[in-house]
Amino acid sequence: MDISGKRIGVALTGSFCTYESVIPQIKKLSEKGARVTAIFSKAAAGTDSRFGKADEFMRRIREITKSEPILTIQEAEPIGPKGLLDLLVIMPCTGNTIAKLANGITDSPPC
Repeated sequence: MDISGKRIGVALTGSFCTYESVIPQIKKLSEKGARVTAIFSKAAAGTDSRFGKADEFMRRIREITKSEPILTIQEAEPIGPKGLLDLLVIMPCTGNTIAKLANGITDSPPC
């Protein structure tokens, strides 16, 4: 499938143990010509864990996507109404995120 030029949002949640698996997937999307926008949950953007530091993870994603990530609900809000993305992928999608989606809870970008 040709994804060149497609606007793909990658929503990153707080499943820190999966980050090393997520990074290569984001890189593949970018290498195939997609315009990738990272959207960090509060946990993903601000929590250091035994799997790494949040600022280092965000730095790596910035290098891959060549753009600033979305970090707040205010920054994320226009995505839907303005049709800013062709596709949104939540990776990793935690049980917490699934529950929030199922119940319409919006307390962090992503859910």
